[in-house]
Amino acid sequence: MRPMGKAGASFAIKRIYEEPADDDGCRVLVDRLWPRGVSKDRAKLELWLKEVAPSPPLRQEFAHMQERFEDFRTQYEDELADNPAVDQLLELAARHRKVTLLYAARDPEVNHAKVLLEFLAARGSRE
Repeated sequence: MRPMGKAGASFAIKRIYEEPADDDGCRVLVDRLWPRGVSKDRAKLELWLKEVAPSPPLRQEFAHMQERFEDFRTQYEDELADNPAVDQLLELAARHRKVTLLYAARDPEVNHAKVLLEFLAARGSRE
């Protein structure tokens, strides 16, 4: 899924443990905690945007348990609706062809970056 941001930029998600690629575009870490075993040099980030990650209480309540994902999604979307860091991502998208949101979670389907990607897609379609 590649939602469009302002000026036609696309967003994508990728695990930070995957090798950086030339087509990643602007790489942004969207986790609140720095991922284990990844050096800042290896991460090749343009930005670490901790503020867009779920709040610590929400993250701890979710604990990456699949059965809690739908409740987590709803609560995280509520947090994102009032989060100025979302505007920072949209501003990055206005300056870059592609913005890759990096996350550390193991499950590619049950994680906050996927929710964020879908939130940005919905937000971009309304602007």
